[in-house]
Amino acid sequence: MELPLDYPTLRVIWWGLMGVLLIGFAITDGFDLGVASLLPFVARDDDERRMVINTIAPTWEGNQVWFILGGGAIFAAWPFVYAVSFSGFYLAMFAVLASLILRPVGFKYRSKRPSKAWRTAWDWALFVGGFAPALVFGVAVGNVLQGVPFRLDSDLRAFYEGTFFGLFTPFTLVCGLLSVAMLVTHGAAWLTMKAEPGRVRDRARTIGTFAAAAAILLFAVGYAFVAFGGLGFRLDGAVDPAGPSNPLRAAAAAAPGAWLSNFGAYPWMWIAPLLGFAGTALALFGIRAGREAPAFLGSSLGAFGIISTVGLSMFPFILPSSIDPRSSLTVWNASSSHMTLFIMLLVTVVFLPIVLAYTAWAFKVMWGRSTTAALHTNPDLY
Repeated sequence: MELPLDYPTLRVIWWGLMGVLLIGFAITDGFDLGVASLLPFVARDDDERRMVINTIAPTWEGNQVWFILGGGAIFAAWPFVYAVSFSGFYLAMFAVLASLILRPVGFKYRSKRPSKAWRTAWDWALFVGGFAPALVFGVAVGNVLQGVPFRLDSDLRAFYEGTFFGLFTPFTLVCGLLSVAMLVTHGAAWLTMKAEPGRVRDRARTIGTFAAAAAILLFAVGYAFVAFGGLGFRLDGAVDPAGPSNPLRAAAAAAPGAWLSNFGAYPWMWIAPLLGFAGTALALFGIRAGREAPAFLGSSLGAFGIISTVGLSMFPFILPSSIDPRSSLTVWNASSSHMTLFIMLLVTVVFLPIVLAYTAWAFKVMWGRSTTAALHTNPDLY
């Protein structure tokens, strides 16, 4: 059966859709993680902390769906990537999931008792549920950029030869801190829109200003690591984009600085890192000046640019191997079948607009500032 779209085109489309899901998660659930990371520092008493929590209470559960969609898309469209990454990063993934589990429990149980110690403990649990995933996601991206220590045997069995603490190197820690700074900036921009005028919003503006400056600096440091630190991989020899998915077909090699090659070949790709810097700078000035819309737009564009920079620099690699580059997983050798990608695309074309429309409607209906006065009149608030 001849399909309307050829195999290489579908592979590129699904590579792009995977990026869309990751960016969607960073922009929507990202401000939830950022607000949770800010909670102990921008709010000093119980009313202020409840008010901060209720800035994200109406939407955080829906925002988390982007994370689930991302994992499902990787499983369905890139099964080899799912198998290697979720087994190799098992402990890191477990830490993320354990942290994320603290969020719903913290939201639901925090105000069940009037005890100050009880509520403070859950506030710090919510902080961990925001900070830890932000850090680990960044560290994971850093490990992907520097190469993951796995290899495939002739039967396509994956062997991960790294350790949990081996995930933390100077470069991956820079990526982790960049992720934290980026999402804290996003969370601070959200609080400037959703929190009532007063001390909480002022503290969020102060911390957000420093977080945005840190994100710009860390993004530049990350660029220096990539440009001068010997990071990168390249494909050697002829590549058949329409060939069957077989990771043992990869003719790849480590190539210091190769992550910048795509930008030289396709100058339009420089839009992504420039957007990362410019968007974050806009967020910095918007937060500092009290301009709510530019601040949130800037933090969203900054996240879009930073994540896009990673994807564009690595293409067509998805998961390079640092110990056996020939086992590297790419857009061309690690996807599902032609028919599977096509059927999934049809499903996506139908349901993704519905998801986006419902999300937009939910934000519209539940829009408005969170106030401390409402805490004493609305029994539905956390």
